This record gives sequence, C-alpha cells and structure tokens, in this order.
Amino acid sequence: MSLGQCRGVCYKKDNKMPGFNLQRRRRGGRRACRSVRMKVQKLQRLVPGGHGLQPDKLYLQTAEYILHLRLQLNVLEAILKVQEP
Repeated sequence: MSLGQCRGVCYKKDNKMPGFNLQRRRRGGRRACRSVRMKVQKLQRLVPGGHGLQPDKLYLQTAEYILHLRLQLNVLEAILKVQEP
C-alpha cells in the first residue's frame, strides 16, 4: 500500500479500521493544545512584560529575563564576597 493510499484509509469518515478512534485522537490533540496554552499563560504571568505577548516573543522575553536574573545573582554574589570579613 502506498503512502497516499494509507492516508486515504486513515482519514476516511467511516473509520472502519480496528483500534482506530478518530474522536479520541482529536480529543488528545485538543488536550495537548490546551495544556500548551495554559503553560504559555502561566509564563506570561511570570515574566515581566509578558502579558499579551505572542509565544515567540514571549520565549525571547523569557530568555532575556533569565539572563537578567543570572546577572543580578552574579552581582549579589560579588557584593557578598566583598563584604565578607
């Protein structure tokens, strides 16, 4: 069976293939999509200025924020070393 024929069988509306449940497959895809969307919304709340950003811009903003936090940590560690007796 060629790939084109296989696609025709897999996407038939009557789905007579044993063990194949298109509804379950779609539901799983919706769950995964909803899960990703919820994670993006959580990230938008965590990252300053992240609210309302599209995911691609949000990921860039997140990377910049992580670098900013690392820089702050390095500065605080340097201050701590200077002030140690």
